[in-house]
Amino acid sequence: MRSSNPVFSRRGFSRDNGYAGFNAQQPQAGGPAVGTNPYATGNPYAEGATANPYATNPYAPQDVQTGAPQQARGNVMTIDDVVSRTAMTLGTVVLTAVLSWLLLPVDPANLGKSYGIAIGAALVALVLSLVQSFKRKPSPALILGYAAFEGVFLGVISAAVSTYIADGVVIQAVLGTMAVFAGVLTAYKMGWIRVNRRFTGFVMAAAMGFMLLMVVNLLFAVFGGGDGLGFRSGGLGILFGVIGIILGACFLALDFKQVEDGITYGAPREEAWLAAFGLTMTLVWIYLEMLRLLSILQGDD
Repeated sequence: MRSSNPVFSRRGFSRDNGYAGFNAQQPQAGGPAVGTNPYATGNPYAEGATANPYATNPYAPQDVQTGAPQQARGNVMTIDDVVSRTAMTLGTVVLTAVLSWLLLPVDPANLGKSYGIAIGAALVALVLSLVQSFKRKPSPALILGYAAFEGVFLGVISAAVSTYIADGVVIQAVLGTMAVFAGVLTAYKMGWIRVNRRFTGFVMAAAMGFMLLMVVNLLFAVFGGGDGLGFRSGGLGILFGVIGIILGACFLALDFKQVEDGITYGAPREEAWLAAFGLTMTLVWIYLEMLRLLSILQGDD
C-alpha cells in the first residue's frame, strides 16, 4: 500500500530505487512489528509488516546481515532534513505568493490579465508536479519550481478573494491551515490517529469520490453555466468545504507516516525533498479548501 499523497502514490519514497533500510526481519524500535500479515510485504502501513521498504540501502543504520546497530554514514534522512527542506519549499510558495499579490493587481482593469497569469502558473505547477511524481528520484529544481508557480497562483487567487469577497479571509485561512497542521501532528504523535491499511484505503476511496464529484461539478459549470451542481456554494459548498479540509487532514497523517517510516528505515537524505514536496502539496490543498469555506461563510453574511 503506497501513500495516498499524490507525490508518494507511485512508489512511497524510493522503495523501488535500490535504496532501502535494514534487515527485513530486524525492525527498529517504533517500526512495524514482525508478523504474518499477508499484506505486510512492502507495506509500511500494514499491521505486522515484515518487509522493510528500504531493504537494500547501503546507508542503513543497521547491518543488513545481522541487524546489529552500526554507525550511520551521514547520508540517511533525518527529521531535521525534512523540516529544512519543507521550510525551503513552503518559503518559496509564500514568497512568490506575496510578490504576485503585490505585483499582479486584481482591480477591474487588470483582473483578467492577472487571472490569466495565475491560471498559467497553476498549469505549469501541475506539469512540474506530475513530472516530479513520475521521476525515480526527487529533483530539488522541479520541487522548488513547482512551489514558485504554485505561489503565483495562490497569491492572485488570495488577493482576488480578499478584495471582492471577504476582506481578511486570507489571514483566517492561513491560521486555519496552521491549526489543522498542528492538530493533526499532535493527534498523530499522541497515537490518536492510527495510519494503517484500512485507514489508507478509506482515505483513498473518499478522495477519489470527492475529486470525481468536483470534476463533474466543474463540467456542469463550464457547459451549463452558474455554479454547476452547487457543490461550491451555499449549504452544499459548506459541506464539501468541510469534507475537503478533513481529507487534507487525513493526507497529512499519511504524509507523517511516510516520513516516519522513511526515517525509521534509513531512507537516503535526498528523499527529504520528496517529503517536503508531499507536505507542501497537502498544505496547499488544505489552504485552498479553507479559503473556499471561509469565503462561502463570510460571503453569506
